Amino acid sequence: MLQHSVLRICHILLLAMCIFASEDFDWTKNKIGSFQYGTFASGFSWGAGSSAYQTEGAWDKDGKGKSIWDVFSHKRGKIHLNDTGDSSCEGYYKIKDDIALMKDMKLNHYLFSISWPRILPSGVKTDYINEKGIEHYDNLINMLLENKMTPIVTLYHWDLPQVLEEKYGGWQNASMINFFNDFANLCFERFGNRVKYWITFNNPWSVAVEGYETGEHAPGLKMRGTGAYNAAHNIIKAHAKVWHTYDAQWRNKQKGMVGISLSADWGEPVDVNNQRDIEAAERYVQFYLGWFATPLFHGDYPQIMKDYIGRKSAQQGLSSSRLPTFSPHEKSYVRGTCDFLGISHFTTRYITQKNFPSNRGNNYFTDRDLAELVDPQWPDPGSEWLYSVPWGFRRLLSFVKTQYGDPIIYVTGNGVSEKMMCTELCDDWRMQYLRDYINEMLKAVKDGVNVKGYTTWSLLDKFEWDEGYSERFGLYYVDFDSKNKPRYPKASVQYYKRIISSNGFPNQREIESWKRKALETCTSSNQLLAAARRKSKENKEHADMPKVWPVHDEV
Repeated sequence: MLQHSVLRICHILLLAMCIFASEDFDWTKNKIGSFQYGTFASGFSWGAGSSAYQTEGAWDKDGKGKSIWDVFSHKRGKIHLNDTGDSSCEGYYKIKDDIALMKDMKLNHYLFSISWPRILPSGVKTDYINEKGIEHYDNLINMLLENKMTPIVTLYHWDLPQVLEEKYGGWQNASMINFFNDFANLCFERFGNRVKYWITFNNPWSVAVEGYETGEHAPGLKMRGTGAYNAAHNIIKAHAKVWHTYDAQWRNKQKGMVGISLSADWGEPVDVNNQRDIEAAERYVQFYLGWFATPLFHGDYPQIMKDYIGRKSAQQGLSSSRLPTFSPHEKSYVRGTCDFLGISHFTTRYITQKNFPSNRGNNYFTDRDLAELVDPQWPDPGSEWLYSVPWGFRRLLSFVKTQYGDPIIYVTGNGVSEKMMCTELCDDWRMQYLRDYINEMLKAVKDGVNVKGYTTWSLLDKFEWDEGYSERFGLYYVDFDSKNKPRYPKASVQYYKRIISSNGFPNQREIESWKRKALETCTSSNQLLAAARRKSKENKEHADMPKVWPVHDEV
């Protein structure tokens, strides 16, 4: 009875902490100011990112097992133009070349993911360890360190071993927690003497919502109203278990850190003087970022999620909420399991209140009772979702500081894509995006937000999930039509390189010259690429020509 009372008191204190933290963020004040000159602190880390399935290729080579993305992308109609990641950038074979590109840019770190089925083909450690897979990542890590770049390693960037999906139902099944922990423990054992920054999951929101709710992503399940919440629940507990494993077995020896990378668009109230819009905007952010961050920092789901999903579940006639619950033990187990918080951010939405009646069916999106809007004046380089709204980045970082107790933050993904049929290496819109978003991050740092590093997304053009190769995020253009997948620098390579060398934005005259110089270099790159594509086309046409054999009259 005493233990129950103590737990109850702790629970009330935690709720009070959450409410207090929420009130610290002022939704009514959006400081959209002019460009701010200045530099980041010494030791600020600049990098670029990638993920295994999107870049490696070699999907069935050297003993690698199938992932859910291998299977999903091979189903017709799932991916734009039926593209697959089978070969992608051929990054598996081009480690040395890609590290040379990073070295030229003078990156401080490189963020990449380890393919779970490349190391454990069945997903189960006790079945079989693929030493060829271990060797691949050994070589990558060693070469990065030899070139004075820090490896930041993601353990899960969406490529679950297919066997685990088929046998157990993937992240719907709590058995994934132990399987994932065994995989992570193996990675700590083999690579942890050199890797000091570990990310358990990249963007678990997408894993849960797009994998198990909408079915847009692998494994393609449409378990509306329950699938996303169940998957997220197991992912949060899996993250916590891996953190505790590292803390108990490896931290003292290896002196590393374990965090998570959460993706979050910012949600701004349509009318900052309208309380309903403010509440809707907070729901948007809490259902997105808070869904995962609040349990890891405070021990439970955001109260607003529990209230809304619980009420809508009751209206459906369900005896319990569709949102799973943490036991008292689980709350204490998941709380405090982030040594740093990775934030992946790309865009912003305006948010307003919108009621969705329960009789129309409930799912993650209707549970929130809100509508997302965009300003038609926001720059859009052709993507269906990614609008450039730099001030939202500062707002998001400020929110993270106030909500989660001023954590150490690494920006683990920020960048812009283009959707263009033509080849264009002079990506002035990307330079503008980098300039504006990094400047808003600088303002947040000056506000006191504890950002330690920035990762642009991404180093290379790559396979973009259900969009295939139609959307390009890379600083380097990859010619996917060429067997060797050559890389060509876009203008943004030179621009980002100058931000890195200056550690920010020193003065107006210097910054204005960066774009001009970068555009000069991309003209010659465009010519090289055009010549290569002409030659490739000629070779293809020659290969496609019908073979003509001499005809001899019969005697």
